[in-house]
Amino acid sequence: MILFYGCAHDSPFAAAVDAARTARIDHRVVDQTRLGRHDLVVHADGGGWLAVDGTRLPLEDVTAVYLRPLTPRPEVGSTEAARARATALNMNFLEWLDVAPALVVNRPGAMAPNRSKPYQAQLIARAGFLVPETVVTNDPDEVGAFRGLHGRVVYKSVSAMRSIVQEFTEADEARLRLVRHLPTQFQAYVPGRDVRVHVVGERTFAAQVDSDAIDYRYASRSGPRAELSRMELPDDAARGCVALAAAMDLPLAGIDLRVRPDGAWVCFEVNPMPAYLYYEAEAGLPISAALVGLLAGADVRASLP
Repeated sequence: MILFYGCAHDSPFAAAVDAARTARIDHRVVDQTRLGRHDLVVHADGGGWLAVDGTRLPLEDVTAVYLRPLTPRPEVGSTEAARARATALNMNFLEWLDVAPALVVNRPGAMAPNRSKPYQAQLIARAGFLVPETVVTNDPDEVGAFRGLHGRVVYKSVSAMRSIVQEFTEADEARLRLVRHLPTQFQAYVPGRDVRVHVVGERTFAAQVDSDAIDYRYASRSGPRAELSRMELPDDAARGCVALAAAMDLPLAGIDLRVRPDGAWVCFEVNPMPAYLYYEAEAGLPISAALVGLLAGADVRASLP
Protein backbone atom coordinates (compact mmCIF):
# COMPACT_ATOMS: atom_id res chain seq x y z
CA MET A 1 0.00 0.00 0.00
CA ILE A 2 1.28 3.46 -0.95
CA LEU A 3 0.65 6.44 1.31
CA PHE A 4 0.76 10.09 0.29
CA TYR A 5 1.30 12.37 3.28
CA GLY A 6 1.06 16.13 2.85
CA CYS A 7 -1.35 18.99 2.18
CA ALA A 8 -3.91 18.66 -0.59
CA HIS A 9 -3.39 22.28 -1.69
CA ASP A 10 0.35 21.72 -2.26
CA SER A 11 0.86 21.48 -6.04
CA PRO A 12 3.68 18.86 -6.20
CA PHE A 13 1.84 16.70 -3.69
CA ALA A 14 -1.41 16.97 -5.66
CA ALA A 15 0.41 16.16 -8.92
CA ALA A 16 1.86 12.96 -7.45
CA VAL A 17 -1.55 11.89 -6.14
CA ASP A 18 -3.08 12.60 -9.56
CA ALA A 19 -0.37 10.52 -11.24
CA ALA A 20 -1.14 7.58 -8.94
CA ARG A 21 -4.85 7.97 -9.64
CA THR A 22 -4.26 8.14 -13.39
CA ALA A 23 -2.10 5.01 -13.26
CA ARG A 24 -4.80 3.29 -11.19
CA ILE A 25 -2.34 2.48 -8.43
CA ASP A 26 -3.89 1.61 -5.09
CA HIS A 27 -3.05 4.32 -2.58
CA ARG A 28 -4.27 6.30 0.40
CA VAL A 29 -3.97 10.05 0.98
CA VAL A 30 -3.35 11.50 4.42
CA ASP A 31 -4.17 15.20 4.15
CA GLN A 32 -2.38 17.22 6.82
CA THR A 33 -5.20 19.76 6.76
CA ARG A 34 -7.57 17.03 7.98
CA LEU A 35 -5.46 15.31 10.62
CA GLY A 36 -8.28 15.66 13.12
CA ARG A 37 -10.10 12.97 11.11
CA HIS A 38 -7.22 10.50 11.26
CA ASP A 39 -5.60 8.46 14.01
CA LEU A 40 -2.32 6.66 14.56
CA VAL A 41 -1.26 3.86 16.90
CA VAL A 42 2.33 2.61 16.90
CA HIS A 43 3.33 -0.41 18.97
CA ALA A 44 6.73 -0.91 20.56
CA ASP A 45 7.47 -3.76 18.12
CA GLY A 46 6.91 -1.43 15.14
CA GLY A 47 3.38 -2.61 14.39
CA GLY A 48 0.24 -0.57 14.68
CA TRP A 49 -2.30 1.08 12.43
CA LEU A 50 -3.23 4.32 10.76
CA ALA A 51 -6.88 5.32 10.48
CA VAL A 52 -7.53 7.15 7.20
CA ASP A 53 -11.05 8.52 6.86
CA GLY A 54 -12.41 5.86 9.17
CA THR A 55 -10.57 2.91 7.63
CA ARG A 56 -7.78 1.24 9.59
CA LEU A 57 -4.62 0.52 7.63
CA PRO A 58 -2.09 -1.78 9.35
CA LEU A 59 1.33 -0.10 9.33
CA GLU A 60 2.98 -3.33 8.17
CA ASP A 61 0.92 -3.06 4.95
CA VAL A 62 2.51 0.30 4.09
CA THR A 63 5.19 -0.38 1.48
CA ALA A 64 5.93 3.16 0.26
CA VAL A 65 5.28 6.74 1.36
CA TYR A 66 5.61 10.03 -0.50
CA LEU A 67 6.15 12.71 2.09
CA ARG A 68 5.80 16.49 1.72
CA PRO A 69 5.25 17.67 5.29
CA LEU A 70 4.13 21.27 5.56
CA THR A 71 2.85 23.15 8.59
CA PRO A 72 -0.72 21.86 8.86
CA ARG A 73 -3.49 24.40 8.53
CA PRO A 74 -6.08 23.85 11.27
CA GLU A 75 -9.55 22.99 10.05
CA VAL A 76 -12.03 25.82 10.23
CA GLY A 77 -13.80 25.79 13.58
CA SER A 78 -11.43 23.29 15.18
CA THR A 79 -10.89 23.51 18.92
CA GLU A 80 -7.56 24.07 20.63
CA ALA A 81 -7.61 20.45 21.79
CA ALA A 82 -8.21 19.25 18.24
CA ARG A 83 -5.32 21.35 16.95
CA ALA A 84 -3.01 19.97 19.65
CA ARG A 85 -4.07 16.44 18.77
CA ALA A 86 -3.36 17.04 15.07
CA THR A 87 0.08 18.45 15.90
CA ALA A 88 0.91 15.40 18.01
CA LEU A 89 -0.28 13.01 15.29
CA ASN A 90 1.86 14.80 12.73
CA MET A 91 4.98 14.62 14.93
CA ASN A 92 4.39 10.96 15.80
CA PHE A 93 3.83 9.96 12.19
CA LEU A 94 7.03 11.72 11.05
CA GLU A 95 8.97 9.95 13.81
CA TRP A 96 7.59 6.60 12.67
CA LEU A 97 8.62 7.32 9.08
CA ASP A 98 12.27 7.56 10.15
CA VAL A 99 12.21 3.89 11.19
CA ALA A 100 9.47 2.42 9.00
CA PRO A 101 10.52 -0.57 6.86
CA ALA A 102 8.74 0.99 3.87
CA LEU A 103 10.34 3.04 1.09
CA VAL A 104 9.98 6.63 2.35
CA VAL A 105 10.47 9.49 -0.09
CA ASN A 106 12.13 11.10 1.82
CA ARG A 107 12.73 10.20 5.46
CA PRO A 108 12.55 13.21 7.79
CA GLY A 109 16.01 12.47 9.17
CA ALA A 110 17.52 12.40 5.68
CA MET A 111 16.05 15.84 4.95
CA ALA A 112 17.62 17.38 8.07
CA PRO A 113 21.02 18.35 6.54
CA ASN A 114 19.21 20.90 4.37
CA ARG A 115 18.73 23.02 7.50
CA SER A 116 22.40 23.97 7.30
CA LYS A 117 23.69 24.86 3.85
CA PRO A 118 27.37 24.83 4.93
CA TYR A 119 27.02 21.33 6.38
CA GLN A 120 25.21 20.12 3.28
CA ALA A 121 28.02 21.54 1.12
CA GLN A 122 30.47 19.32 2.98
CA LEU A 123 28.36 16.27 2.13
CA ILE A 124 28.23 17.35 -1.52
CA ALA A 125 32.00 17.78 -1.69
CA ARG A 126 32.51 14.42 0.03
CA ALA A 127 30.44 12.83 -2.73
CA GLY A 128 32.86 14.19 -5.34
CA PHE A 129 31.20 17.34 -6.70
CA LEU A 130 32.89 20.71 -6.85
CA VAL A 131 31.34 23.34 -4.58
CA PRO A 132 31.81 27.13 -4.66
CA GLU A 133 34.40 28.76 -2.44
CA THR A 134 32.39 29.84 0.59
CA VAL A 135 32.61 31.88 3.76
CA VAL A 136 29.93 32.17 6.45
CA THR A 137 30.50 35.24 8.58
CA ASN A 138 29.07 38.22 10.41
CA ASP A 139 32.34 40.15 10.08
CA PRO A 140 32.25 42.94 7.44
CA ASP A 141 36.05 42.91 7.18
CA GLU A 142 36.04 39.21 6.35
CA VAL A 143 33.46 39.84 3.65
CA GLY A 144 35.71 42.54 2.20
CA ALA A 145 38.70 40.22 2.17
CA PHE A 146 36.65 37.48 0.50
CA ARG A 147 35.52 39.90 -2.20
CA GLY A 148 39.08 41.05 -2.72
CA LEU A 149 40.14 37.44 -3.26
CA HIS A 150 37.32 36.37 -5.61
CA GLY A 151 36.01 39.55 -7.23
CA ARG A 152 32.41 38.65 -7.99
CA VAL A 153 30.56 37.33 -4.94
CA VAL A 154 26.98 36.23 -4.26
CA TYR A 155 25.22 35.86 -0.94
CA LYS A 156 22.35 33.74 0.36
CA SER A 157 20.73 32.30 3.47
CA VAL A 158 22.62 29.81 5.62
CA SER A 159 19.49 27.90 6.64
CA ALA A 160 16.83 25.95 4.79
CA MET A 161 14.66 29.07 4.53
CA ARG A 162 14.27 30.07 0.90
CA SER A 163 16.18 33.20 -0.01
CA ILE A 164 16.92 35.00 -3.26
CA VAL A 165 20.54 34.57 -4.30
CA GLN A 166 21.96 38.00 -5.02
CA GLU A 167 25.26 39.37 -6.25
CA PHE A 168 27.11 41.61 -3.83
CA THR A 169 27.40 45.03 -5.43
CA GLU A 170 28.71 48.42 -4.46
CA ALA A 171 25.20 49.32 -3.30
CA ASP A 172 25.51 46.61 -0.64
CA GLU A 173 28.59 48.25 0.84
CA ALA A 174 26.47 50.87 2.62
CA ARG A 175 24.57 48.24 4.57
CA LEU A 176 27.33 45.69 5.06
CA ARG A 177 27.47 46.59 8.75
CA LEU A 178 24.10 44.85 9.16
CA VAL A 179 25.77 41.50 8.61
CA ARG A 180 26.99 41.72 12.22
CA HIS A 181 23.46 40.85 13.30
CA LEU A 182 22.98 37.90 10.95
CA PRO A 183 25.68 35.45 9.85
CA THR A 184 25.38 35.16 6.08
CA GLN A 185 26.77 32.81 3.46
CA PHE A 186 28.96 34.41 0.78
CA GLN A 187 30.20 32.47 -2.23
CA ALA A 188 32.51 33.10 -5.13
CA TYR A 189 30.49 33.65 -8.28
CA VAL A 190 30.56 30.65 -10.63
CA PRO A 191 30.18 31.42 -14.35
CA GLY A 192 28.28 29.01 -16.58
CA ARG A 193 24.81 27.62 -17.25
CA ASP A 194 22.39 26.44 -14.58
CA VAL A 195 21.10 22.88 -14.73
CA ARG A 196 18.47 21.47 -12.38
CA VAL A 197 18.54 17.70 -12.01
CA HIS A 198 15.83 15.67 -10.33
CA VAL A 199 16.92 12.25 -9.18
CA VAL A 200 14.13 9.70 -8.81
CA GLY A 201 15.58 6.43 -7.58
CA GLU A 202 18.28 5.70 -10.15
CA ARG A 203 16.83 7.90 -12.88
CA THR A 204 17.75 11.50 -13.64
CA PHE A 205 15.67 14.24 -15.24
CA ALA A 206 17.61 17.35 -16.21
CA ALA A 207 16.49 20.83 -17.25
CA GLN A 208 18.95 23.40 -18.56
CA VAL A 209 18.18 27.03 -17.82
CA ASP A 210 18.54 29.93 -20.21
CA SER A 211 18.73 33.06 -18.07
CA ASP A 212 21.13 35.88 -17.29
CA ALA A 213 19.71 36.33 -13.79
CA ILE A 214 21.80 35.51 -10.72
CA ASP A 215 18.82 33.53 -9.36
CA TYR A 216 16.81 32.31 -12.33
CA ARG A 217 13.80 31.47 -10.13
CA TYR A 218 13.16 35.20 -9.80
CA ALA A 219 14.41 36.33 -13.22
CA SER A 220 11.10 37.97 -14.15
CA ARG A 221 11.55 40.54 -11.37
CA SER A 222 14.33 42.27 -13.29
CA GLY A 223 14.06 41.04 -16.87
CA PRO A 224 12.88 38.18 -19.09
CA ARG A 225 11.72 35.04 -17.32
CA ALA A 226 13.99 32.03 -17.41
CA GLU A 227 13.55 29.55 -20.25
CA LEU A 228 13.87 25.86 -19.36
CA SER A 229 14.44 22.96 -21.72
CA ARG A 230 14.99 19.25 -21.31
CA MET A 231 18.54 18.01 -21.66
CA GLU A 232 20.40 14.72 -21.51
CA LEU A 233 23.08 14.69 -18.86
CA PRO A 234 26.53 13.33 -19.67
CA ASP A 235 26.87 9.85 -18.18
CA ASP A 236 29.42 10.91 -15.56
CA ALA A 237 27.24 13.79 -14.35
CA ALA A 238 24.17 11.55 -14.21
CA ARG A 239 26.04 8.90 -12.25
CA GLY A 240 27.37 11.57 -9.90
CA CYS A 241 23.87 12.90 -9.21
CA VAL A 242 22.47 9.43 -8.49
CA ALA A 243 25.42 8.67 -6.22
CA LEU A 244 25.04 11.98 -4.39
CA ALA A 245 21.33 11.42 -3.75
CA ALA A 246 22.00 7.86 -2.58
CA ALA A 247 24.78 9.02 -0.25
CA MET A 248 22.32 11.45 1.33
CA ASP A 249 19.61 8.73 1.54
CA LEU A 250 17.29 10.69 -0.76
CA PRO A 251 15.27 8.59 -3.24
CA LEU A 252 13.98 11.92 -4.58
CA ALA A 253 16.25 14.96 -4.82
CA GLY A 254 16.44 18.25 -6.68
CA ILE A 255 20.10 19.02 -7.38
CA ASP A 256 21.18 22.53 -8.41
CA LEU A 257 24.21 22.46 -10.69
CA ARG A 258 26.09 24.85 -12.91
CA VAL A 259 28.30 23.68 -15.74
CA ARG A 260 31.25 26.04 -16.12
CA PRO A 261 32.66 27.14 -19.50
CA ASP A 262 35.51 24.64 -19.00
CA GLY A 263 32.99 21.80 -18.69
CA ALA A 264 33.35 21.26 -14.94
CA TRP A 265 30.19 20.65 -12.91
CA VAL A 266 29.66 22.66 -9.72
CA CYS A 267 26.93 21.73 -7.22
CA PHE A 268 25.26 24.48 -5.19
CA GLU A 269 22.83 22.48 -3.08
CA VAL A 270 20.50 19.51 -2.87
CA ASN A 271 16.80 20.03 -2.20
CA PRO A 272 15.38 17.05 -0.28
CA MET A 273 11.76 18.13 -0.83
CA PRO A 274 11.82 19.61 -4.34
CA ALA A 275 8.85 21.48 -5.75
CA TYR A 276 9.44 19.69 -9.04
CA LEU A 277 6.23 20.68 -10.81
CA TYR A 278 7.74 23.87 -12.28
CA TYR A 279 10.45 21.85 -14.02
CA GLU A 280 7.98 19.19 -15.11
CA ALA A 281 5.74 21.77 -16.75
CA GLU A 282 8.41 24.01 -18.27
CA ALA A 283 10.79 21.34 -19.56
CA GLY A 284 8.39 18.45 -20.15
CA LEU A 285 9.99 16.17 -17.59
CA PRO A 286 7.82 13.21 -16.44
CA ILE A 287 8.85 13.50 -12.80
CA SER A 288 5.42 12.79 -11.26
CA ALA A 289 5.06 9.57 -13.24
CA ALA A 290 8.60 8.49 -12.37
CA LEU A 291 7.99 9.18 -8.69
CA VAL A 292 4.81 7.15 -8.64
CA GLY A 293 6.59 4.38 -10.55
CA LEU A 294 9.29 4.32 -7.88
CA LEU A 295 6.67 4.06 -5.13
CA ALA A 296 4.73 1.40 -7.02
CA GLY A 297 7.91 -0.62 -7.57
CA ALA A 298 8.36 -0.87 -3.82
CA ASP A 299 4.75 -1.95 -3.51
CA VAL A 300 5.23 -4.69 -6.12
CA ARG A 301 8.45 -5.95 -4.49
CA ALA A 302 6.71 -6.15 -1.12
CA SER A 303 3.98 -8.38 -2.60
CA LEU A 304 6.39 -10.90 -4.13
CA PRO A 305 6.78 -14.26 -2.34
